[in-house]
Amino acid sequence: MRIGIDLGGTKIEGIALGAGGRELARKRIATPGTYDATVAAIRDLVATLEQETQSRGTVGIGMPGAISPATGLVKNANSTYLIGKPFDRDLEAALGREVRLANDADCFALSEATDGAGAGAASVFGIILGTGVGGGIVVNGRLLSGPNAIAGEWGHNQLPWMLPDELPGPDCYCGKKGCIESWNSGPGFAAEYAASGEEPLMAQEIVAAAEAGSRPARFALRRYADRLARALSHVINLIDPHVIVLGGGMSNVAALYDEVPARWGAYVFSDRVDTRLLRNMHGDSSGVRGAAWLWPESASGDGIA
Repeated sequence: MRIGIDLGGTKIEGIALGAGGRELARKRIATPGTYDATVAAIRDLVATLEQETQSRGTVGIGMPGAISPATGLVKNANSTYLIGKPFDRDLEAALGREVRLANDADCFALSEATDGAGAGAASVFGIILGTGVGGGIVVNGRLLSGPNAIAGEWGHNQLPWMLPDELPGPDCYCGKKGCIESWNSGPGFAAEYAASGEEPLMAQEIVAAAEAGSRPARFALRRYADRLARALSHVINLIDPHVIVLGGGMSNVAALYDEVPARWGAYVFSDRVDTRLLRNMHGDSSGVRGAAWLWPESASGDGIA
């Protein structure tokens, strides 16, 4: 059995998977919001899942940020109480076993590459377009990492081929201007719409207005699609993935799956672009399923169900 834990800003979700990815149990709890309480909450959630399934499992954790290879401590987490903490070691001590951790976007990519929209593809780039913008790379079923633990962090590259009216770009929390995240996140999309002089709306409200025929909203959505096409063209030029899978709130915008591929050919260094752009299959469950898949089925612990 494999247990996956998805640590979010407001909730912690746990899942137990049996053979072939069959769901055995699932539970959500509120995120405590402090470090020691979060470690204890994950410990107790794992115990609850194991009690329900009457089986001991491996544990994978999807988390904001990453464990720094340089220091062994958490970096880049928007749940700031994690930063600078030995999260993996403290979890292992609490659970009494080895634990595997990965960035939440990496877990999303692994889930969709394993048994989701990208299943069977040789290479998958999975991206989250939500409150932030992140990504993960899976090749031949294996999640790629690197010496800095930032593979797939395309959201903190600058939006390519910025137009004169886009320069220098919005401020990003990382300290730079014009990052892809500052344009293509849900809040970035909403902020750009409001900056054009329109009534401030949430991202989903802008999309609904566009679908209802609002010209300003339709124009904003076309601009969003073009920026996403520019951003993804760099990914295609660098790693040439067979499949790109969208996740997060903006992945629910049906128009993107036609608009973006229709536009990215102008930016990709190729005579034709055969990369497939797909909507995720597992939705909000991809993160927690991907955390469980951090352990291969052959290492899934005692009492496989």
